[in-house]
Amino acid sequence: MIRALACALMLSIAAPAAAVPVGDDGLHKPDWLAETFKDLPEDLAEANAEGRRLMILIEQRDCIYCTKMHEEVFTDPQIAAILRDDFMVIQMNLFGDVEVTDFDGTTRAEKDMAIRWGAMFTPMLIFLPEEVASDQTAADAAIAMMPGAFGPGTTRTMLEWVRDREYENGEHFQRFLARQMQQDAP
Repeated sequence: MIRALACALMLSIAAPAAAVPVGDDGLHKPDWLAETFKDLPEDLAEANAEGRRLMILIEQRDCIYCTKMHEEVFTDPQIAAILRDDFMVIQMNLFGDVEVTDFDGTTRAEKDMAIRWGAMFTPMLIFLPEEVASDQTAADAAIAMMPGAFGPGTTRTMLEWVRDREYENGEHFQRFLARQMQQDAP
């Protein structure tokens, strides 16, 4: 009996966490992604109406850093809750062909919009303000652009910095992050 319990415990510890589903496009599909027509002015209006912030997540098939974020960072319960409750997340494929309408009315395929915005690395998180002028691009209007994979602490802090509008205080994100790390230290 003890042996059976020990085996069950070992298997539960060794079993990997549930994998995030992957779509036909090769991108991860967590349940907190928003399905939209990728018309950014409409998406921003919808996010605002729901009291959430708009975030664009640019990824690509077989991106090891995207996988790391989806399997190790976005699955953190605190981060998943923030993404689900406080953000409307629009996914874009760095090499995709789906049309995207930018805030200035320009419509291009995802891959061309990524070039327009200067997205060269994935994942890339683009955080947008509640109001964007009709002559701005998403990149021009962005509160912050977070390229690459970061750990849970930095990612959670960035989400909180945007959600809580800490940027309005004039404090640079890196200083905010350092202050948060000091407060969280034992």
